[in-house]
Amino acid sequence: MIFETHVTNIGPEAEMFQAEKMLIFFGDEAPETLADYCYNIELKASTGDILPGMTFGFNDQTYKITAVGDVVKKNLDDLGHITVRFDGAAEAELPGTLYVEEKNLPDIQIGTKISIY
Repeated sequence: MIFETHVTNIGPEAEMFQAEKMLIFFGDEAPETLADYCYNIELKASTGDILPGMTFGFNDQTYKITAVGDVVKKNLDDLGHITVRFDGAAEAELPGTLYVEEKNLPDIQIGTKISIY
């Protein structure tokens, strides 16, 4: 386990990106202009590199990580901010985006555990 946190708040527009197979996470200090579109998480630092082949988990729902943008770890550690795309891409198109296997998006509630291992 290199990262674990919990969802603390869900912006009123956070689910609108699900149609694009995308979720946006941000620590509790999300800028006002983004807060409505984010799932807020408790800010915690990861303890290792985030690499393709690892697992991204939402409670018991797990997804294989397929690609990792260049600034995912830094943004996650510093801001709690990453975008997760559920499209199975093998190459990271955007530096702040984590790509996971393509399957149904998770059900996220306040208190949902987020983990990377």
